[in-house]
Amino acid sequence: MLIMFRTRNFASFKDEVILDMRAVSYKEMKSHVIDTGKNRVVKTLAIFGKNASGKSNLISALYFFESYILNQFFEDGYGAVDKAGRMPNIKRTTFKLTRDIDPTSEFEIIFFSQGKTYQYGFILNDKNNKNAQIEEEWLLVDDIVVFERKNDVISAGKKYQKEIEQFEKVRNDRLYIGTLDYFADGRIKEIIDAIKSYLKENFNVHFELILESSVKGLAFAASYSERLFKDKEYKSIVESFVKSADIGITRIDIRENKDANEKNDAKYKIKTAHNVYDRRGNVAGEELFDLNMESSGTIRYFSFIQYVLDIMEKGGVFIVDEISARLHPILTKFIVDLFQSTKNTKAQLIFTTHDVSLMNRKQMRRDEIALVEKNDRGESRIYTLADIRTRSDASFSKDYMSGKYGAIPIIDESWLNNKMMEG
Repeated sequence: MLIMFRTRNFASFKDEVILDMRAVSYKEMKSHVIDTGKNRVVKTLAIFGKNASGKSNLISALYFFESYILNQFFEDGYGAVDKAGRMPNIKRTTFKLTRDIDPTSEFEIIFFSQGKTYQYGFILNDKNNKNAQIEEEWLLVDDIVVFERKNDVISAGKKYQKEIEQFEKVRNDRLYIGTLDYFADGRIKEIIDAIKSYLKENFNVHFELILESSVKGLAFAASYSERLFKDKEYKSIVESFVKSADIGITRIDIRENKDANEKNDAKYKIKTAHNVYDRRGNVAGEELFDLNMESSGTIRYFSFIQYVLDIMEKGGVFIVDEISARLHPILTKFIVDLFQSTKNTKAQLIFTTHDVSLMNRKQMRRDEIALVEKNDRGESRIYTLADIRTRSDASFSKDYMSGKYGAIPIIDESWLNNKMMEG
């Protein structure tokens, strides 16, 4: 479970901002909360705000954090990063709208996994080098310090002193957990493996600017799971969700692509089946469409449903930028409902959206509605309806659209009116 994510000086977030998933002690919608025993966290968090407020920057920060860590790990024991497994990088950009440029950025995560609470973070500094230097780094497990780092000096917690002191040398441009991953064993390796496992398997950032480079590019990228081919029960569940969306698809046809080129061609061929009708309107057969012949919304929904099923099965957090893009509001609501249902006991959904139909007290708790606002100096901040002490009986969407909560565009219509008068 994701408990908290914190960042400072990343893109439009000049000052520290915290994405806090901890639940407030509200009486309403208790089924929207997961109790880990140590923390109570909400299942969903919807992030609203005007265009260019910083919503996508927040998702970028989450993605950067994940990719920066995973891309530094040594894979398969070869002593070098496995390039085939690297995540696409995005550039770390510090806040630029100030004369006093700060070269440091800070990132920290707190999450609960395998019965333990992990707190890990680092500070990057690229003042004197093109490659960012690690200025600080820290790791705690169940509030007990594993190690703390200041530049190239490592300080071990008392509990882990003997294991850590064996590996005190560290490069200033590499995370120390990468060193421990390669050299350490025993309980230290177990801790690092738990962090790796969480980020790889349970921390999923769907960042549209990277993962959907073209409208229908999703059809050729990671739009399907091999489980569709290997697991008949899983395929049947996906088909049932697709059919229930009322988009005209009766089944999914997936077969191994025996003619696939190892470098370019997809391993499987996916087609969607549609009914063919006779003159009397009776079903007379079916026609198979290539997936890329479907609408971009259908392709996105097909992809999302697989992500949702996987994350709800194994647990973790699904983070989506612009979840409502190309999806009908009812389909978006359906996905949110899945995460908020009582059947979901170990998955979370964080998403940005402009769909204010979701901003209502029957759908979301006050601690499940976050707002990102940018001030006149270009600095973004994030807060929830719980933070500003919104009443439980308030009309969330109406009050939001009226400007009561902030984080909406203020349109200057004077120019338009003057031009109309001139006309």
